[in-house]
Amino acid sequence: MSVSPQTPSDSSPAAQKVPGAGVEFPARRPGWTLPQPYFGDSAIYRRDLERIWRTGWLFAGHSCEIPQPGDYFLVELDTDSVIVIRGEGGAVHALHNVCRHRGSIVCTEPCGHVTKLVCPYHQWAYGLDGRLLAWRAMQPELSKDDFALRAVHIEEVAGLLFLSLAADPLPFDAARDCFGPLARPQGFRNAKVAKAVDYQVKANWKVVWENNRECYHCNVNHPQYIKANFDHFNSDDTTPRIRDEIKAVVGRSEAKWSAAGLAPTHTDTGMTKFPDAERGIWFSANRTPLVEGWLSESMDGQLVAPLMGEYRDADVGTLRMRALPNFWNHSSCDHAVSTRLLPLGPQLTGVRVWWLVAENAVEGRDYDLGKLMPFWQLTSEQDWLICERQQKGINSSAYTPGPYSTFKEYNVEGFVQWYLAMLARGA
Repeated sequence: MSVSPQTPSDSSPAAQKVPGAGVEFPARRPGWTLPQPYFGDSAIYRRDLERIWRTGWLFAGHSCEIPQPGDYFLVELDTDSVIVIRGEGGAVHALHNVCRHRGSIVCTEPCGHVTKLVCPYHQWAYGLDGRLLAWRAMQPELSKDDFALRAVHIEEVAGLLFLSLAADPLPFDAARDCFGPLARPQGFRNAKVAKAVDYQVKANWKVVWENNRECYHCNVNHPQYIKANFDHFNSDDTTPRIRDEIKAVVGRSEAKWSAAGLAPTHTDTGMTKFPDAERGIWFSANRTPLVEGWLSESMDGQLVAPLMGEYRDADVGTLRMRALPNFWNHSSCDHAVSTRLLPLGPQLTGVRVWWLVAENAVEGRDYDLGKLMPFWQLTSEQDWLICERQQKGINSSAYTPGPYSTFKEYNVEGFVQWYLAMLARGA
């Protein structure tokens, strides 16, 4: 019996098989989109949580959000609530937001400041590092040392905070080596949040990531973005003029900034290749030149805030960072924009977008949100609309997988390969 290339059977040699361990994972043809169940099936969504979200490193937020001991914010993933808090000695701790008495949540507000962590139910009190300090009317033979809040693994690199819910998390050293040198000049540790906006995108988290990994859609859907950037061009449509423009801005930047480590590290057309499933690469960072005349990813390419961090000149292109499954960042000389994903259901993704500026910048004097935000607010919201439209189409009975463009969607194929490899781990 012949099988349509759009719907490969589990026995098809062209199909990628995924160990199911009791969950039905339809086979997928390499180079084609995932079958429909991957974008809405509740059992596959639970497996995503188990094998990806609760095993990998998750971007939590920025250390500048909790500058003083006792400052905290919560990260909510499915049924898990995690307190990210600055300790007495300045260290950052991550703690399960679950009292060790009868399981009440301890922090009830999404962020704030405390001198100690006190459960609202029976007032068990914990230190900022999670140690149990006081409990009323408990048996004297019990030891407080046995009832600290459960810790969560957390790492800080250049002011970026990542946590892992895994008992034995993936190694983080390589990610630190990647992010640290490139992110250090941006000065995230000495930044402040100018604005943060939360969205609920009616699409599976993979739809949102796939959209982020290609610029095939950019020419029509992102009129602001394409004025500032070259990565919507690929080998199929890059003209000699565009190549000369890229060569010129790269050459100027290399001559000017190589000694300071700020020269572009991505110097070709198209998006940098990421991820790499075969090598287990879930993180990536690069410095990318902007179009001639653009100093910042703003509406007119001009600065919208004071220079950040160690920058002494505006002509540094953009710092770009990304980490699966939930983080990407675009940083210009004068501001940075971080995006964090958290799954809220099989077809719902929570997204937070932060705009950061230098810590001494004053709103109304040094920056105006009306000029700081539009470039990435428009680009982000354009993407959320695209993703919701795609999810509606995927849900249709008419949906069948389609082929990726090898020119434009090589990173989407890479993402899908990474995703399937993660699902297969431990099967």
